[in-house]
Amino acid sequence: MSFSRRLPSFLLAAGAITAPLPALAGGFYLQEQSPKETGRALSGGAAAGDDPSTVYFNPAAMTELPGIQTSIGGVALFAKAQQTNRGTTRTVPGVTTQVPVSGVNGGNAFESVIPIPSFYATGQVSDRLWVGVGVNAPFGLKLEYEDGYFGRYDSLYTDLKTYNIQPSAAYKLTDNLSVGGGVDVQYVKVTLTNALPQLSPLLADGHASVEGDDWSVGWNAGLFYRAGDTQFGVHYRSRMKHSLQGEQVISGLVGPLAGANGSFAATAPLTLPDIATLSMTHRLTPQLRAMLTARWYNWSVMESITINATNGTSVKELEYHDSYSFSAGGEYDVNDKLTLRAGTMFDRSPTNPQHLTTRVPDGDRVWLSGGATWNLSQAFALNVSYAHTFVEKANIIRPDSYFPAPATVTATTLAQTSGNADQVAASLTIRF
Repeated sequence: MSFSRRLPSFLLAAGAITAPLPALAGGFYLQEQSPKETGRALSGGAAAGDDPSTVYFNPAAMTELPGIQTSIGGVALFAKAQQTNRGTTRTVPGVTTQVPVSGVNGGNAFESVIPIPSFYATGQVSDRLWVGVGVNAPFGLKLEYEDGYFGRYDSLYTDLKTYNIQPSAAYKLTDNLSVGGGVDVQYVKVTLTNALPQLSPLLADGHASVEGDDWSVGWNAGLFYRAGDTQFGVHYRSRMKHSLQGEQVISGLVGPLAGANGSFAATAPLTLPDIATLSMTHRLTPQLRAMLTARWYNWSVMESITINATNGTSVKELEYHDSYSFSAGGEYDVNDKLTLRAGTMFDRSPTNPQHLTTRVPDGDRVWLSGGATWNLSQAFALNVSYAHTFVEKANIIRPDSYFPAPATVTATTLAQTSGNADQVAASLTIRF
């Protein structure tokens, strides 16, 4: 096979899609499915059963919601991330020394506001049977670095969208024990770009982009149990297996690399992790409730990314580890009209330090949140919340190699990433 014909598969492996799927990791697993839960840092989770969003967190708890109820809301996410160049370099074929990659720090790559909508509805069919449906965005990301960014060979533009539709049902086995579950119908769409190095650093960069999407189906199930003033909930969401299908476009390469320019059909399997949740709520007084939640994420299913293209197959190791989160919170009923809540959460990142990328400016996170519910009437309730997320600083050491020998170019992105996020959320609950 000729040099120029071998190039596209190498570019596919190292340029356009090596980092898209890690962007689905903990750093961008969106835990903003409910403005009410945001206010208590998700500490209610699988055991609260006090809002239609329980369709997502534990459908078994729908048996706590009489009649027909709906919730319409969303979260406005304000994320910030800063990249500091710690000595990014690249190699030049035939030259033993590495040369620096200069450029700006990329600015704040996140959009000024990232909206995350949600909708839920539950209905009591009988004394024992409930049905419901939820629509939300469990994963998402959109960021774009400025032109001339020093980490441009790692990433420039990332746009990831997911939409999850979840029809569900719950059945009350006894007065205290309920079981429930649902089907997850999920759509994923990803668009990514990055620069490609030329053989000579004096030449203008090439460009790589990839776009793909897929529909897939998973499932979830849970149990809800009430023992006096204490409620327990356990919920399991299955892994989701996607097969992204789309197109990669390579352009702007010159000289011996020009043969790699073109469009190529490509697929990439993607497995999103199983998630297990255990929650407890306890009524301390008639007005005061305490809440605890623990979650486990089976991110170790993402060992590598395999890309199958019309011109070859490539594998990129990820070696993600399982992660977890713990949250604690409480609520206080000021009166029949007003409830106040607050919470905190520790959320461990699943990313492997050896495979960090500027597409995922992520580290371990700590939430601090607060919120309130105002019962406007027996039929309407307004939920508002705010949360601030502290993200641990992380050092990125990411070497990516392009082109087969003897023309191999290795770009090593060395950066320190830091950031934080703010969430402002609101929803309207309607009871019929």
